[in-house]
Amino acid sequence: MAVPGRDLFAVESVARAYNLQVRHLPHEYAGYRPGAAAVSSRVIFVNRYFHPDLSATSQILYDLTRRLQQAGIEVHVVCSRQLYEDAKADLPARDCVDGVQVHRVCTTNLGRSRMVGRALDYLSFYCSCTKALLRLLRSGDVLVAKTDPPLISVPAVAVARLRGAALINWLQDIFPEVATRLGASPLPACADAVLRGARDVSLRAAQANIVIGTQMRDYVARRGLEPSRIHVIENWADQGSDHIPPPRTSHLRARLGLEDHFVVQYSGNLGRAHDFRTILGAAARLAGQPQIVFLMIGGGANMNLLQEAAVSSGLRNMQFLPYQPRADLADCLAAADVHLACLLPQLEGLIVPSKVYGVLAAARPLVFIGSAEGEIARIIRSGRCGVTVGCGDEDALANTLLQFQANPDELLDMGSRARELFLNAYTADRAAAQWLDVLGKLGPDIHSGGTHEKSRRDSV
Repeated sequence: MAVPGRDLFAVESVARAYNLQVRHLPHEYAGYRPGAAAVSSRVIFVNRYFHPDLSATSQILYDLTRRLQQAGIEVHVVCSRQLYEDAKADLPARDCVDGVQVHRVCTTNLGRSRMVGRALDYLSFYCSCTKALLRLLRSGDVLVAKTDPPLISVPAVAVARLRGAALINWLQDIFPEVATRLGASPLPACADAVLRGARDVSLRAAQANIVIGTQMRDYVARRGLEPSRIHVIENWADQGSDHIPPPRTSHLRARLGLEDHFVVQYSGNLGRAHDFRTILGAAARLAGQPQIVFLMIGGGANMNLLQEAAVSSGLRNMQFLPYQPRADLADCLAAADVHLACLLPQLEGLIVPSKVYGVLAAARPLVFIGSAEGEIARIIRSGRCGVTVGCGDEDALANTLLQFQANPDELLDMGSRARELFLNAYTADRAAAQWLDVLGKLGPDIHSGGTHEKSRRDSV
C-alpha cells in the first residue's frame, strides 16, 4: 500500500513536533518526496476487539493501525481475547499483526446476550486493560481510547496522566446517552449523571477527541469541550478495485441463485440502535413481488428479532446470512442492487452507521431509514446517491424500492456518484493522513521541553 504524498508531509510534521529520531522510508515510498522520513514513535490503542474480529470498529482500527505502522510509527493495541460474535474465543495473548504489536488481556467471557454478563465483561476488561497499560505505557506515548467498552476513557485518562502520556479519545458512539435514549439504561438518573460527568472530565482532559461526524462534534462541544480539541475524522471503507463489478457478476449472488432478482441488502450489525420494523414492514408489502429479495448479512440483537419475525410471518423474500469473511466483503456488497442503512432518530449525534462508507465504495445506491436531518441523510443529499425515508414509513420504503427496480439506469447513475463521493471524502488513506496531522499537533502538549525517550518494546 503506497502512502500518498500528502501523508508523508504529515508524517514529517509528527517527527518535528516530537523532536524524534526518524528513519528513512523504505525504497517503495521514496519516490513521493526526496528525503521523506517516517516516525519512530509509539501509539497505543485500546479497544475490546481487534483483528481477526469482523466487527466494524475492529476492522476500522485494523485499517488505521496498519497504515500508521507502514508510515513508520510503532503501534500497539490492547484488546481482549474475545471475538464480537464469540465471547468464548481464546485468541493468543501476544501477537504481531502486519507489524502491529497486539496485547490481548484476559477477561470474563459471559457474552453480550444478558446485561449482567455484559457488565461483568466490561468490568473485567477495565481492570485487565488498566493493569496492562500501567505496564506498557510510558512518558511521551500517545494513548488512543476507543469507546468499546463504554467509558474506557475514564480509566485511560488516569493511566495517561500517571505515565505522562497524551490521550486521544476516539468516539465511535456516546455513552451512556445511547443507552438512556434507547430506554435500556439500568441506572437511576443520578448514577447516569455521575457517569456522564466522569466521561466529560476524561474528554476535557484529553489532548484531542476524534469524532466521526459533525453532529457528534456539535454534541460533545455542548458538553463543554474546547472546539480546538475536537477533530472530525469520518470512518471509511476499503477502496477495493477501481473496477466495480455489476450486481449479477457477484459470486455470492450466483451461489444464492439470485442472478435474476432485484437484491436489497443490509450488511453489518443490526442492533438496538437500528430500526428493523420498517424493513420488515416493507418486505411484507413486497411479498407479492417475487423478483425482489431482501438479503440480510450480519448479526446483532435486532437482526435476530428480524429473522424470527420473518420466519413467523412466512416471508419467503427475506434471506439471512451471518457475517462474511472480510476477504469476501467486496463481492458481498457488490451482490446488491441497492443497500439499506438505518438509525433511530433519537441517536443522531451519538452514532454514525459506518456501513454507509462500504456502500459508497461499492458504487451502490443507498436507502437510509432515519432522520432526514441526520448525518447519513446529509451525505446522501450531498452526493445525490440515494434516498432517505422516515422510520416507520414502510410504504415509502416499499415504493422507493419498486421505483429503483423499474429504473436501472437511475441506479447506475446513483452508484457512480456514490463511488465518486467515496473517493473524494471517505478513503482509509485520507483518514490516515488526517490522523497523522492530529498526531503532529500533539507534540507541544506531550512534551514541555523534553524529547521522547528512545523507543523500545515492552511486553505485557
